[in-house]
Amino acid sequence: MSRIADRFKQLKEQGRKALIPYFVAGDPCADIAVPLMHGLVEAGADIIEVGVAFSDPMAEGPVIQLAHERALANGISLRKTLEVVRQFRENDQDTPVLLMGYANPVEHMGYDVFADAAASAGVDALLTVDIPPEEVDAVNVELNRVGIDNIFLIAPNTPENRIDTIVEQASGFIYYVSLKGVTGAGNLDTEEVSRRAQLIRSHTNLPLAVGFGIKDADSAKAVAVVADGVVVGSALVNVMAAAIESGGSPEAAIVAAKSLLGDIRAGIDSLS
Repeated sequence: MSRIADRFKQLKEQGRKALIPYFVAGDPCADIAVPLMHGLVEAGADIIEVGVAFSDPMAEGPVIQLAHERALANGISLRKTLEVVRQFRENDQDTPVLLMGYANPVEHMGYDVFADAAASAGVDALLTVDIPPEEVDAVNVELNRVGIDNIFLIAPNTPENRIDTIVEQASGFIYYVSLKGVTGAGNLDTEEVSRRAQLIRSHTNLPLAVGFGIKDADSAKAVAVVADGVVVGSALVNVMAAAIESGGSPEAAIVAAKSLLGDIRAGIDSLS
């Protein structure tokens, strides 16, 4: 059983929901990623989603676009992101790690080379925003070979027949995008999230995580009622950037991230 499947199984047995924070490796500082990841686990993270910086992050809103720009300016790359995961694994063999990014860096490295390097580093799953399920066979062959899950997004406007196509290729969990548009945009419609969650569950037994638009304990709690996991991205990236911009140290940015995540963890756990 993969780390991700095992983690969702454990949480289900405990009657709890997964908290999945997202940040971009190399942001807001060059060397913050590994201590940040350990800090997020201390604050209640169940799975960590690590963004792979890219020059054209088309699915991201302004907050995360800036995070990609800062990370690239700090000299991050896909190989350096894998090294971050490897260093994290030196002291944490249990927390699942998901890489989220775009096809170009993975294709440039080569699917087979990437799969071997990612497995060696301790990566559990990959989410590539711009590889559609109809074109995923080549990368899935390599990911399956090394036991890495392939995570897919489902959007509010994804037709039902396409949901079938997506879940046939997916493993680990399904990531439902709760808003139309880019990350960090708009306000949550929890009734619509609930309707879509029911529809997706009718097509798959995979756990369902919901992200985009989750900013605090209240929004996370509302989503956790209908989801197996909650993804927090823009809000987390924003508080860390604000800490640095106000003259704070990398340690201050980690403290800010842990504080926000701890509040969200408490909100989600209040459902238990």
